[in-house]
Amino acid sequence: MDFIVMVWCFPIWRFPIYGGFTESRRNCGVLNMSHSLSHRAVLSFTGADRNSFLQGLVTNDIQSLPVGKSIWSALLTPQGRWLSEFFLYNGSDRILMDCAADHADMLVKRLSRFRLRADVQIEKTDLRVITGTEDRSGPPDNTMVHAPDPRCDGAGWRAIVTGTDQAGETPTEFLERRLTLGLPDIMDFEPEQTLALEADMDLLHGVSWKKGCYMGQELTARTHYRGLVKRRLLPVVLTDGVFPEQGGLIVAGEREVGDIRSHSGKRAIAMLRRDAWSSNDLTCNGASLSVDWPAWFPDDKR
Repeated sequence: MDFIVMVWCFPIWRFPIYGGFTESRRNCGVLNMSHSLSHRAVLSFTGADRNSFLQGLVTNDIQSLPVGKSIWSALLTPQGRWLSEFFLYNGSDRILMDCAADHADMLVKRLSRFRLRADVQIEKTDLRVITGTEDRSGPPDNTMVHAPDPRCDGAGWRAIVTGTDQAGETPTEFLERRLTLGLPDIMDFEPEQTLALEADMDLLHGVSWKKGCYMGQELTARTHYRGLVKRRLLPVVLTDGVFPEQGGLIVAGEREVGDIRSHSGKRAIAMLRRDAWSSNDLTCNGASLSVDWPAWFPDDKR
């Protein structure tokens, strides 16, 4: 608990955003025929205090993470705004973080400022991230750690591997599958703008409501318990045609209600205002679209 108190005593720095919103879209790897996700990188956390160190900073509960499993989590600003999302794996002698490649250096630099006297070492590795579906062959022999994607049923598996491997999905296959499932990725968030609940982290098992304090907890908890989420990332689908490369704004009648984030073909992830979710006149660039409600989104929140 002393460590957590010291974290909150730190001044609030404003760090540069590495690879911002549009840069991450360009680097998402959808044209790369590699079978690893080129827009992801892996950080390693070692040392006796690695668990307690991360526990006081990230949105999910690292203390309850069993060996060989993973959790989805995020680092927020003290004001509860999103900085980066990642998957954390308990590798027995280390914690491995599957994060956005554009954010890897920023995360090392930012997290290192909170180490104080904690016994934790943070390193950027040359490990790779691969993904696959339940009906695809499992992770290969050069796997460091693998686990089911913890966000929802049907999300497949993720693995951290050494070297180049051909056992995972291509970035294009991964993109199309996650758009169908309605799962967000790095290019769908706006640094220092998006709230954890706007990114559906509460519905996709990315936030623990039982753990102790972490950075940004106050606003996250208040938004959750008061039901103050006014917009969310949601999967949308065009009635006809495909989304243009630049995406576009979503309007209902003459009112702007959202915008397109990552997309492929007729499917996309959009940030959409709550009062427009049930609208029957949503359009983007003149083309009709609608929310494609995913199975993981509760009926009573629609």
